[in-house]
Amino acid sequence: MKKNIFLSAIIFFTALLPACTDLDVDIESELTPANFPSTQDQYIAATGPLYSQFSSNYAINYWRLQELSTDAAIIPARAGNWDDGGQYRFLHKHTWNPDHPTVRAIWEWGFGGINTANRVLQIFEGSAPSASRTESIAQVRTMRALFYYFMMDNFGNVPIIKTFGNTDLPSTAPRAEVFAFIDAELKESVNDLSETTGALTYGRPNKFVALALLTKLYLNAEYYIGKPMYTEAVAMADGILSKNKYTLITDYFSMFAPDNGPGISETIFAAVYDGNLIKGNQFTRYAMHYALQQKYRIPFTPSSSLMTLPQYFNKFNLPNDIRNNQWLVGKQYNTDGSPVIINTTNVGLDKDYKGANPTAKVAWHLEIFPNLILENEASMDIGNDILSQAYGVRSIKYAPDQNSSTDRNQNNDLPVFRLADILLMKAEAILRGATATAVGGELQTPVVLVNKIRARVNAPLVADIDLPGLLEERARELAWEGWRRNDLIRFGQFEQPYGFKTDKDPNKRLYPIPATERSLNANLAQNPGY
Repeated sequence: MKKNIFLSAIIFFTALLPACTDLDVDIESELTPANFPSTQDQYIAATGPLYSQFSSNYAINYWRLQELSTDAAIIPARAGNWDDGGQYRFLHKHTWNPDHPTVRAIWEWGFGGINTANRVLQIFEGSAPSASRTESIAQVRTMRALFYYFMMDNFGNVPIIKTFGNTDLPSTAPRAEVFAFIDAELKESVNDLSETTGALTYGRPNKFVALALLTKLYLNAEYYIGKPMYTEAVAMADGILSKNKYTLITDYFSMFAPDNGPGISETIFAAVYDGNLIKGNQFTRYAMHYALQQKYRIPFTPSSSLMTLPQYFNKFNLPNDIRNNQWLVGKQYNTDGSPVIINTTNVGLDKDYKGANPTAKVAWHLEIFPNLILENEASMDIGNDILSQAYGVRSIKYAPDQNSSTDRNQNNDLPVFRLADILLMKAEAILRGATATAVGGELQTPVVLVNKIRARVNAPLVADIDLPGLLEERARELAWEGWRRNDLIRFGQFEQPYGFKTDKDPNKRLYPIPATERSLNANLAQNPGY
């Protein structure tokens, strides 16, 4: 199904523009008003590059900026391995600078998507009026707004580029202006978007994607522009909830499985992946311990580099909560109950072994330890003997895909917006001052909303909930879904110490404008603190 929906993104893939300063690039497979599009299928095909661009960096580089900068995920070095110039350490410790490769990659990704959207809109606006044209323009404007939301959230003041092919070097616009642009784009597009859900609109914006993004925009408005918009956030959430198009599915982990897709009735919008055609999801490559390759029938050796921090893992402490099962910790067993064994030597197991038989063979039962013990604080290095390789709880939320491609890409789509997040955002907006509203005759208080999510995962129901408790619930429900940085900033927790990070600089709420971009365009003003 995913291949059929997004095959057009491969067939019609065009040269994606890398940055807002590089606006004059030769285009392959040129689309012009004279030859494209006229039918609904052609409109869908023409937008393929936009969705390919979105998926290309969402699950790796964009995800890293949102999670590795928080308490939720970390990639420590291992005897020099996985240091990679310190890029992961800098994200964890908040010591990045304008030359950071991931920051640069996401600037290029975001403006690549914006420029692609502008190019497609230029074609669509010159084509003959039709219902397909109207809806397709609304979809592209919504995707452009989504890219702009991510750029505003990460970089603050960014250029607003509305047309394709303009070679003038753009200037940064104030964050409030970018906020207003996103708001207007979505409001002007939402009524032209379809209310159809499922396979026909999967991975492309429908009306509810626009409403979900507006909910997120308004929930963060007090931080973004200094204006509380919690009542507006509730109204946008109710626009989704009142239609009853999405449901909390019983099988929590099926939302993240390799065969997820249009059949998941909770997913409002997802970054779509296919291990062979739409690449960019490599969670198993990074997060899985290599000794578990055979158990999960993974067609490559995982690198065992990505893990969570003990203090984040400790949040998963509710009795019977099935979300606890997204983490691998403790002694590991094969599916037949036999222990997962690593054959090594005493000194291979523990490089500090001081016994009489350092080279004696050892069959060690793999045990994953929650703690992270550094050998070198400055390089955030935990060592690379067998014991050190077992430090750090691993995530199995995005289940290993036995049909992964040989280049380590897997088929799991990544939810961007799903119903549980809408419920939690509505609960938070009410806790922050909005009035509780009724949907379908049910008065939805924060307790009612949180208990919908708790009941789905068999966790104990709450009798009361406050903002700190709501943040904890978001940590459990949305672990590793790319929203942790956004949440910590909104709750005023991004400057708090966690893991090996002590930096408290509030300027780090924004990433710097990449040095490479400012060297090409002097009109780009750098963010404070850089």
